[in-house]
This record gives sequence, C-alpha cells and structure tokens, in this order.
Amino acid sequence: MSMNAFATLQYAPLPRPAVVDAKRRAPGEDTPCGCRGRGWGRGKPQAGTSLSAAGFTLIELVITVAIVALLATVALPMAELAVQRHKEGELRLALREIRTALDAYKQAVDEGRITSSIMTSGYPPSLKTLVEGVPDTRSVDGKGRIYFLRRVPRDPMMPDPEKADEDTWGKRSYVSSADYPDEGNDVYDVYSLSEGVGLNGIPYRRW
Repeated sequence: MSMNAFATLQYAPLPRPAVVDAKRRAPGEDTPCGCRGRGWGRGKPQAGTSLSAAGFTLIELVITVAIVALLATVALPMAELAVQRHKEGELRLALREIRTALDAYKQAVDEGRITSSIMTSGYPPSLKTLVEGVPDTRSVDGKGRIYFLRRVPRDPMMPDPEKADEDTWGKRSYVSSADYPDEGNDVYDVYSLSEGVGLNGIPYRRW
C-alpha cells in the first residue's frame, strides 16, 4: 500500500450516525438510545410547552376566589334569615303555650276548682304557679292539684342565658293596659322583652 493510499484511509471522516427527529419518528420506531418513539421522554415538558397546562393560572385563581366570595355574600344573609324565622316560630309557640295556660287557670277559677277571692282577677299570681300547681277543690281526698304547664317556656329572643325562664318574659297585670303593660298582683299576659322587629314589621314586644 502506497503512502498516499494510507493517508487517505487515516484521515477519511467517519460516517455520522443517523439522527431521527422525534417529531418525525414513526410510532414504534426505535430512538438512538434504544427506546421506543411513543412515550419517549414522558413526564418532562417539551421545550415551548406552556406551564399553565399543568395547573391554574393567576387569572383563573382570582376568578375562582371572586366567585366563592360572591356566593358567601349571598348565602350569609339567607342563613341569618333562616335563623330569625326559626326563632320567631319558637316565640309564637311559647306565647301561645303560656297564654293558653293563663286562660285555663282563669277558667278553673270560674268553675270553682281553684279557691280565689272575689277581690282578685282570677289569674295566677306568677308564672311559677302554673308549673307548681294549685289545690283542686274537687279532689276527693283534698290532696289533688291542678297543673297548667310542665315548665315555663323560655323567650327565644332573650340573649342572657343566666336568666330564669320566667324572668325572660315581661308580665302584664290585669289592671294595666296593653299599650303600657306593667307588673302587678297577677299575670294577665306576657310579652317579649326584645327590642327587635319581626319579619312582619311588628315589634316582638307587641306580639
């Protein structure tokens, strides 16, 4: 072999390995590293891929927070309204129960089952009397008693939990007027001490 031929073989450039573009590679074709083309490099974002595809953008987050805040402002007044309606329902029931017991006491006096002076109105001296009961004059053994309430209902509008149930109500005596109720020797009616106004526009004190 001549020196020229040896030099040609020594400095001849080696052939480069074929580089196949991943985007143009056919499905299933092997890559230079021996991996299949489909799914190669999975788990890493390709160059130029937007990061917003993997999560929320700032605008989407702001819009979501604004929607949640709007729903909260609508739901809170509705919840407060529902609570007020529930308390008003309890107030109506409590007033009806006490007034029914007061009328039943007066009826028992009129029927002669309760001893009462002609100088009195015939209504009970206190709300406790409705719970503690009074002697029944028609009892055979003289030990019978008449009860009108199991317990005194509490005014649901009273915010002070320390007050006794009977003290949560305003009492009106028989001789006082409805416009200016005042306590006296008997309990003719009761009313709420709350200064609030009902959903019907009537103050609770006048219910």
